[in-house]
Amino acid sequence: MKELFKGTCVALITPFKRGKIDYTRLEDMIEFQIFAGTSAILILGTTGESPTVTYEERVSMMKFCKEKIDGRCLMLVGAGSNSTKTSIELCRTAESYGADGLLVVTPYYNKCNQEGLYEHYKAVAGSVKIPIIMYNVPSRTGVNIEPQTAEKLSHIKNIVGIKEANSDKNHIDEMLKALCGKIAVYSGNDDLNYYFLERNASGIISVTANLFPELVCEMVDEFYAGHKESALTMHESLQGVNHAMFVDTNPIPVKYGASYLHLCENELRLPLTPLPVEKKGIVEKEIDKLIY
Repeated sequence: MKELFKGTCVALITPFKRGKIDYTRLEDMIEFQIFAGTSAILILGTTGESPTVTYEERVSMMKFCKEKIDGRCLMLVGAGSNSTKTSIELCRTAESYGADGLLVVTPYYNKCNQEGLYEHYKAVAGSVKIPIIMYNVPSRTGVNIEPQTAEKLSHIKNIVGIKEANSDKNHIDEMLKALCGKIAVYSGNDDLNYYFLERNASGIISVTANLFPELVCEMVDEFYAGHKESALTMHESLQGVNHAMFVDTNPIPVKYGASYLHLCENELRLPLTPLPVEKKGIVEKEIDKLIY
């Protein structure tokens, strides 16, 4: 079976300070993740506010992260767009700056059909040599990769996995069945991490890991070590935070959570705005449960 990594990948937030990328905090976050034992760090994904990061910032951030990670774990780069041409350009740029793999989201807003999805990923995969993980998140894109389409795409050499963030369990089961033994399936919903692992997923791509990387990595490692009851108990202990991370649009809650833990400033780029006051208590309460 093709897989880029097995274990935990963090969908890293991008720290900002006074409108610019805060590289001091970014380096701290990288060290925080590596110390916790994460298998891969995904930069410039949706959680990293990629739509509002400029091309120049993208290049600078890839250079910086590649240097700081220094081969201690994988560096994955979000490189999707609703334009196939733009996706290809982003993927080639990421490849040229040392990405170990790419996360490519389905084209959004255009709402292409399954044939369009196949041709999109085929064209993107053919433009680079490094591994590609498809990203299915219909709640944000309006497009769903059907299991049959994913299976067809699995035959393309450098398509090695899919991040599945469709929360419908019937769909998840069909996707896992269609891709079994072919390419990796990664959980894209923290609240369903154990559900995926129990059904032979290759790992998770996590938002919660921004805040509690050691706990998330330990849960996954416990599962793969065969300690499933322990892993389930740990997963259940994380569920409060997992749900709190989605009391508003991602990454608004996790950015506030990171600021609450003094990991970075609570600064987002428009059109995203800070977490409303009435929701801050929800995030704080669930974080405190794991700290105290």
